[in-house]
Amino acid sequence: MNPILRNILAVIAGILGGSVINMALVMIGPAIIPPPEGADVTTMEGLKASMHLFRPQHFIFPFLAHSLGTLAGAWLAAIIAATRKTIFAFVIGIFFLIGGIVNVAMLSSPFWFAVLDLVAAYIPMGWLGGKLAENKGNRPSRK
Repeated sequence: MNPILRNILAVIAGILGGSVINMALVMIGPAIIPPPEGADVTTMEGLKASMHLFRPQHFIFPFLAHSLGTLAGAWLAAIIAATRKTIFAFVIGIFFLIGGIVNVAMLSSPFWFAVLDLVAAYIPMGWLGGKLAENKGNRPSRK
């Protein structure tokens, strides 16, 4: 396959794969850690209006969704990419970081969560996804 086409597909697959993981965790989260009493988490407006009710435990699944979605997407992009695998993992991290910045601006989440999310969930996970993919290719074969 043409390396340019393969690299484009790597980015698309990384974004889609990371988004699926992200949304799965966002959807599962309220079943494991129920939202605060009276919080409407089904709409963006309801979420904005009830953000003041959220306690630290309510931010566990959003953080996991952002970090593990980015990690999975970065790893997938790096595995698929024909060249510059680490760069493509970072591209996914940057893509999701932009989404995180938009999310923080729209929701006005607590400052501590915004900092933690933007600093730890995107670029470090992009780097880690690239490293995991790189290490997968460097393993000795079993015979």
